[in-house]
Amino acid sequence: MEEQQQGEQEPTTPTSPTSSSSSSYKWFIRIMSKRRTWVCLFVVVYAILLSSSWNFLKSILSWYNLQSHQNPSSGWPALYASVLLGAVFGLLSMVAALAVAVPATLVIWITVLVLLAFFGKPRTSLVIEGRKITKEIIGFVFKILLKEGNAVAAVCAVLGYFALVRRNCGDLE
Repeated sequence: MEEQQQGEQEPTTPTSPTSSSSSSYKWFIRIMSKRRTWVCLFVVVYAILLSSSWNFLKSILSWYNLQSHQNPSSGWPALYASVLLGAVFGLLSMVAALAVAVPATLVIWITVLVLLAFFGKPRTSLVIEGRKITKEIIGFVFKILLKEGNAVAAVCAVLGYFALVRRNCGDLE
């Protein structure tokens, strides 16, 4: 009787590490395949960037306030601070543009490769063309990012300089 009860019970096998890692991998892939997950990741990363840059901006402005009170007639602290402010905003704009450009670039790259395959290019030719296209696209995106980041940095530096000089002149009166 006891043997019959033991035979009826299902054997319990401990879960192996490979099966638990496989299920966690499947769960991870299922979560990461959702668009809202990527949007949330983008928002979190951008919030971290803004928070750290905000702290950096506050430290630049506190350094400027300290320097402007020690040397009220000198315009150099305003120039240094404005260049640093422009650089921070330029880098932030480049990161934001990159976050938008990467998905668009991937769509363009995939579209071109699919069209080349559709028109009968052999696989070896597709690999060669794909590498060329990848280099061209990355170079083009990098040039645009540098132009945009430099333009934003220059505008922010000029505006920051005039805002700091005007603020400093208002403090002197």
